[in-house]
Amino acid sequence: MEDIARERVCAAALGRIFGFEPLYVSGLISKLGSAAAVFGLSPKEADAVLGPFSKYRGRICAAELDAAAKELEDLDSRGFRYIACTEEVFPALLRDCPDCPAGLYYSSSSEPRDIFSGRPAVAVVGTRDVSPYGREWTRKIVDVCAQAPSRPCVVSGLAFGVDITAHLAALDNGLPTIAVLPCGIDTVYPAAHLKAAERIAAAPASAVITDYPRGTPPVAFTFIRRNRIIAGLAACTVLVESKAKGGGLITCKLADSYGREVFALPGRVDDLRSAGCNALIRSGSAQAITGVEGLGEQLGLGRYELRRKAGFAESVAAFYGRRADTLELNSIIRMASLIAENRGIELEEICYRSGEPYNEVARIAMMLETDGFICIDLMQRCTINARK
Repeated sequence: MEDIARERVCAAALGRIFGFEPLYVSGLISKLGSAAAVFGLSPKEADAVLGPFSKYRGRICAAELDAAAKELEDLDSRGFRYIACTEEVFPALLRDCPDCPAGLYYSSSSEPRDIFSGRPAVAVVGTRDVSPYGREWTRKIVDVCAQAPSRPCVVSGLAFGVDITAHLAALDNGLPTIAVLPCGIDTVYPAAHLKAAERIAAAPASAVITDYPRGTPPVAFTFIRRNRIIAGLAACTVLVESKAKGGGLITCKLADSYGREVFALPGRVDDLRSAGCNALIRSGSAQAITGVEGLGEQLGLGRYELRRKAGFAESVAAFYGRRADTLELNSIIRMASLIAENRGIELEEICYRSGEPYNEVARIAMMLETDGFICIDLMQRCTINARK
C-alpha cells in the first residue's frame, strides 16, 4: 500500500475508533507524528501509549484497518473521497484546533488543494427559524464577501434557515462554499437539501464534508460535534440570528475558544431569534455588525468600496417604469417604500399610511409578489424578497 493511501486508511480507522473523542485521536497523532504510526506500535508500545487497561487497546488492530480500507474503497466507487489530517492539503486552520478530526470525508468536483487552500473562509451560521430580516442580512453579508478583494469560501451546516441561505447566496455570487454534515457522507441531512448539496459538490472549489464514518445517523450529539468543524475551518464566524440556546451559538463559542473572530447581527431586544446574538455582543464575545460599509475589512477580507446597489424602491420603479402610467407608478413606488421601511407591515397598515383603498393595495401587493419583489404571509404581512 502506498504511504499516502495507508495514512488515509489509518486515519479513517482512527476516526472510526475515536471519532467521538477527537481530543484523544488528535493527541495520539500529535505524539506519534502520523496515523500510520499508531497502527505500527508493538503491543508493549501500545500499552505504554494507551495504557494496558484502555478500552481502545484491542481496537488498534488489523481488523479495524481492513474495515476502514473497505469503507474508503466503497465510498471511492461512489465518488466520495477522504483526506487525512496529516496531509499537506488538509485545511490548516482546522488542523490547528486541539480537537481536529483524524480526517475528512468529502464530495466535490475539485481537488483538496482547491477546496481547502489559497483563500480565507468565513462561517455564516444561525437559526433554522430564520426571519425575513435574518434572511435578508444573510444575503447582504455574503454579497459583501463576494465584492471583497480576498473572495472567501462561505462555510455553514446545510441546515434550514440561515445555513442554506448562506450556501445558496454564495453560489449565486460565484463564491465557493463548504457544507459540513452532522452525519456520514453517504447521507444528506436534511434530505430536503439533497439538490442543494449536489449543486455545492459540483461547484468549483466547493464541497460537502464530514468527519463521521458512513452510516452515522444525524442525532443531537453529532450536530454539536459537527459545529467544531464549521468553526475550525473559518478565520471568523458570523452569527446572523440565534435564540438564547442554539447550534449557531455553540459554533460561535467554539470559534472564540479557538481564538477566531466572532461577529453577530444585532436584533430587536424582544425578538427571541436575536436573543443569542444580543447576548454575545453584550458579553463582549462578538463584534456587532452595524452595517455593510467596512464589514469586509472587519472580516479580514481587505479594504474596498462597496458597489452601490439600487435601492428597493429604485428597482421597483425601473421595473414598472414602462409598464404603468404615472399615477399607478407613483402608487407602486409609494407602497414599495412603505414595505422597505417597515418590514412585516400588514396590508391594512399600508392602506392607512398610503390613503389607498384596500382593493388597490391588495392588487399592487399581489403584483409585487408575482413579480418576485415581496413575500406576503398568511397574516398579510409584507416583506422584501431577499433575492431582489
